Amino acid sequence: MKFYFVLTVILAVFLADTVFAERLAVAVPVANIRSGPGTQYPVLWNSEKYFPIQVLKKKGEWYNFKDFEGDQGWVHNSIVNELSTVITRKDRCIIRNGPGPTQDILFIAEKGVPFKVIGTKGHWFNVEHADGDTGWIYKSLIW
Repeated sequence: MKFYFVLTVILAVFLADTVFAERLAVAVPVANIRSGPGTQYPVLWNSEKYFPIQVLKKKGEWYNFKDFEGDQGWVHNSIVNELSTVITRKDRCIIRNGPGPTQDILFIAEKGVPFKVIGTKGHWFNVEHADGDTGWIYKSLIW
């Protein structure tokens, strides 16, 4: 009986760390991504609005996260929210005027461009950039 209790506790701890992959997005025009949980830590890079992050852990009002490339950093909780966003993960991602490969091309997005998701249809995502440009992108091109 004691063995099962210990096994249950070990599994609960392991699964708690694994399941806690909360996905958030930058909610301000430019966010400082820092090397630690505080403004005294150096800025590693800046991220633009709608940049999606996957929270790894929390420390006070700060989130440690990883991004679509696996890079890690810290961001204050006041500049992120639960908005549904995606980011292009390949070079030259085609943004179309409708959900399908025969739809007209509106523009090309390079790797690392974040978008807010405004709808879906099958494997296609209707997205909007922070500058207001909208279109449709295929699921395999985004994270």
